[in-house]
This record gives sequence, structure tokens and C-alpha cells, in this order.
Amino acid sequence: MDEKTSGLILRLRPLTETSLIVCWLTPNLGRISTVAKGARRPKSPYRGKLDLFYRADFSFQRSHRSELHNLREVVLRETHSGLRQELGYVQQASYCSSLIEQATETETPLENIFPLASEFLNHLPTRPPEPLNVFAFEIKLLNELGLKPDLAQEPLSPGAKQILQKASELNWPSLSRLKLSDAQAKEISSFLRGLWVLHLGKIPRGRTV
Repeated sequence: MDEKTSGLILRLRPLTETSLIVCWLTPNLGRISTVAKGARRPKSPYRGKLDLFYRADFSFQRSHRSELHNLREVVLRETHSGLRQELGYVQQASYCSSLIEQATETETPLENIFPLASEFLNHLPTRPPEPLNVFAFEIKLLNELGLKPDLAQEPLSPGAKQILQKASELNWPSLSRLKLSDAQAKEISSFLRGLWVLHLGKIPRGRTV
């Protein structure tokens, strides 16, 4: 029996000469991986429907032998085409997608992570690819994972604490009100990097801030 859900594509990789593994972030199932058989063929029904950061409704047949399930149908809803206008957007989106993969378990529902990722992808093309985008995503993700730092107890400057607190609380459009000095950006970057290393052991490649 097929299952239906919606999701964002976090990663694509070849499985065979004709098939792809598609890694999804879904609102109700967490992260799941599907096999798109024949997706690399010129006349595949998946043609134009599977790419990084695409959002789609899809159905799949669950495998009882592995965590790779059989993708059945895909209805494309959003391509996030604005991300392709600037390499910096793609780099930031890719890093944050990798961070989600590293920080979460497969097939474990985390209902607030999906809207966080969706809102982040929608926000990116509205602003320059500045470090604050990544800092805000990281602190919000820490909050959703139950790893929220007690900023009052951290050895940060008052300005850096205030920026992180507001980045944690404000919605994405309101982040444009925050301004960082170069010194604050370096301080916050080092602090957040240290938190991720503490909790995950390492951070994904591609963190350019």
C-alpha cells in the first residue's frame, strides 16, 4: 500500500545508471529516503520534478528490508528557483540541509523542523547571502532540537548575546532589522560552531561563515 506525504528534497545521489536516491525532509515522517527508479532516463515521468530544494507531494511504497523506499508518484509544488540566482544562496541552503541531516535521526517525526527549513529557503532570496542567515537558522534549529543555549550564561559580548536572542525569536522577515559588525559576526560564528561540535562531534562541510 502506498503512503503519501509532502517534502523538501535535501539531497540527490545516483544509485545506478538510471536511478536516483532522493532524500526528503517531510513534516510528518521526518527524513526519509526513496529510490526513484529510471529517474535518469530522458523520458522518465520524474523528469523535471526532482532537484535540490524542490518541494513536492509524493507517494512511496515502504520497504520492509531497508530504509530505502520505492518512490511512486511526484507532484511538484515549488522549485525555489530564486536560490539558483546566487551561488551564495545555494551554498547556505546546502550547508543547512546537511546540518539537518547530521542533527536528526531518519524517519523520526520532528514537526517543527520542516516549517523551519521551508521558511529558511523562502527567506534566502529576499536578502543577500550574509552570515546572519546561517546564524539565525543554526540558533533556531538548536532551539527545535531542545539544545537551546542559555545565552545569559555564555561568555559572549552583550551585543552578540542580544543579536542571538533576537535571531532566535524573530520571524525571518524581521531579521533584516539586525545589523552585525565584523567582530560580532566572528564571535557568533565561533560560538555556534563550538556548540555544534559539542553536540554533533563535527559540523558538515560548507559552512563559509
